[in-house]
Amino acid sequence: MLCTTTREGMECAFMTENGCSYNGGTCHPAVEACEGCARAVQVGDLFYCTTYPDPASKWRYGICNFATHVKDQSEVKEVKLNPIKASKRAAGRR
Repeated sequence: MLCTTTREGMECAFMTENGCSYNGGTCHPAVEACEGCARAVQVGDLFYCTTYPDPASKWRYGICNFATHVKDQSEVKEVKLNPIKASKRAAGRR
């Protein structure tokens, strides 16, 4: 349904016929960590997340899973290969 509270005219999953069903009855503004996200929209002077009504709770325990501007920080582990096994594998391919 279309939002009638903070983001008027935009799609909102929490809107019902009786109004906003989210805790508090309205969406919360985006936090500083949301800057640059493709899901953040500006309404008036504030930015709001189009996906989640309380962005601060998504950033509380780490990176928001909806963030489009954050790259995956997981490191690729280098696999250490045993040289003896590597030579046997190479000899088997001949």
